[in-house]
Amino acid sequence: MKFMVGLQNHNDNFLHNIIENKEHIYEVYFSWGDFPNGRNNQIHSEDYTPWEMQQWQIDALRQLSDAGIPLNILFNANCYGRDSQSRAFFQKIGSTVDYIQSSFGLQSVTTTSPLIAKFFKNNFEEIEVRASVNMEIGTVQGMEYIAPYFDSYYMKREYNRDFGKIEELKGWCDANGKRLFMLANSGCLNFCSAHNFHDNLVAHESEISKMDNAYNFGGICHEFLKNPDNYPKLIEYTNFVRPEDMHKYDDYFVAAKLATRVHKNPTMVLQSYIRGKYSGDILRLLEPSHSIYPYVIENGDPLQLKKINTDLYIEEEKQ
Repeated sequence: MKFMVGLQNHNDNFLHNIIENKEHIYEVYFSWGDFPNGRNNQIHSEDYTPWEMQQWQIDALRQLSDAGIPLNILFNANCYGRDSQSRAFFQKIGSTVDYIQSSFGLQSVTTTSPLIAKFFKNNFEEIEVRASVNMEIGTVQGMEYIAPYFDSYYMKREYNRDFGKIEELKGWCDANGKRLFMLANSGCLNFCSAHNFHDNLVAHESEISKMDNAYNFGGICHEFLKNPDNYPKLIEYTNFVRPEDMHKYDDYFVAAKLATRVHKNPTMVLQSYIRGKYSGDILRLLEPSHSIYPYVIENGDPLQLKKINTDLYIEEEKQ
């Protein structure tokens, strides 16, 4: 299994690790500039100016391109507000993609928007158009509805452990010339009632940050896990796939996405999945990376919820 990994701005160590392991990399995905996306603004930093952040990304994309690693651009925000259908917005997308394609090459785009998908089909036929995991597509009908505009799909993460559902979706994709992908290390709760609300907040974070806000929202999952009674439910209520189990998916998916764009230790995540082995608290591989300290979910077969000895606990060194 090869992996898609997300570029983490101003992380030279991770960039070099990606290049060193390029034989295991299917694509590197990234957002661009101030386009809203499924994570935080990738050119915002407390340590660097937006121009420095953008220049680092340009240099990184050039290194990845020179190494022969394919690239995937993200237009995967849950909402684009008043720009969603505007002519100026699509002109901006077009000029951005023209620049990236001519400068570094571009294999694919991942989007939540059927209109952006249609725009790519009409203007960049050579670029593969992929339906984002944020579209939560988990049925044949869901794939059929948008088949004219999408070449491939991320499967709804909640079905990662349902091989009957995976076989059904894979069968339809094979019969209709489509491709199927998965997200392996999501820490999101299954069927989260607030997931779309949270994604909408992320899409509008630039506007929201300028407001006098009455509340902060850090995710329902964090609220849920403030109650220790919910810890035993966490394995069943999540959908991650252990590095040791990835070989079971080889016949079903073209590649697996690893969420790394905001992870504290993306190199550890990538190395663990490449090796197909990880020792320790499995939650540390996930994004979001939950902490239920002093409890951990010890990786093994089966996974086990354990309370650690805090006197002996040593934090793993960053790799």
